Amino acid sequence: MVDEPTAPPPRAAAPDDTPPLDDTARLDLFKALGDNTRYAIYLELARSIRPLTTAEIADTIGLHPNTVRPHLERMRDVGLVEVGAVARGEIGRPQHRYSLAVDAPSLGLEPPVMPVLARMVLAMAARLGAGPDDARAVGAEEGGRRSAPYAAAPSSLEALVSDLDRLGFDPVVSDAYATDAAGNRIVDPDTAVVAFANCPFGDLADQHAELVCSLHHGLVAGFVAGMGDAEVREFCTLVDRTPCQVTVSGRT
Repeated sequence: MVDEPTAPPPRAAAPDDTPPLDDTARLDLFKALGDNTRYAIYLELARSIRPLTTAEIADTIGLHPNTVRPHLERMRDVGLVEVGAVARGEIGRPQHRYSLAVDAPSLGLEPPVMPVLARMVLAMAARLGAGPDDARAVGAEEGGRRSAPYAAAPSSLEALVSDLDRLGFDPVVSDAYATDAAGNRIVDPDTAVVAFANCPFGDLADQHAELVCSLHHGLVAGFVAGMGDAEVREFCTLVDRTPCQVTVSGRT
C-alpha cells in the first residue's frame, strides 16, 4: 500500500525574496503564457543573456513594437518580467529594457551557456579525479550559504522545501514512519520525507550520477546544518536505485 503524501508545509520566503505565489497569482501567470505572442516574447527573454528593449524583441519575433508593448505590460503585471535600466535611443526617447523576473518559471530555458559550463566543469572534475566526497563538500559549502537568508524561518523543513522549490526540484513532503515496541508502524512526528518530483540537473545526473547526486546531497545537508535545528537522516539518489528523496529529522 502506498501512503498518500501529506501537503507540504508553507513555503518559507527568504527576507530578500518576494513571497511565493499564491494559487490565484500562479494561475494568472500561466494564463498570460497561454497567449502565443506572450509565449514567444517569454522565449526570447529566457534565451537572452541580457535585458532586451521592446524594439529588439519585436524585431526578433517579427512584430511591430506597438504590438509587443502591451504584451510586455501584461507580463509585467503578473510578475513574469521586470523592467531594468533605462537606455536612450538615437532620438533621445527612453527605452525600457526587459528581462525575466527573478521568480518567473524557468521552464528549462536558461541561457545555453550555463548547461555547457556545467558539463565542462563536471567533465573537468571527473578528469581530475574528484569523487563523491569532494562533491558533497562543495555542495555543503553552497548549502550553508543558501541557508543564511532563512534564519528567521519557522523550521529547517519549511526553509528547505522553499529553497528546493526555488531551485526547481518540485519537493513533495510526506510522513516518515517508525516502529513502536509492539512492532506497529506509526508516524514519526519529528521526521519528514522530502521527495524530488523533478531534477533540474537532468541529463547531467544521468551522465555523472555520483558527482551530481553527491553535490545535491551536500547542498541539502549543508543547508539543513546551516539552519541548526535538524539533520539529514537519509539521502537517496539515482545511485541508490531508489526514489530521489531526503529524510530530515529534528534534533533532540
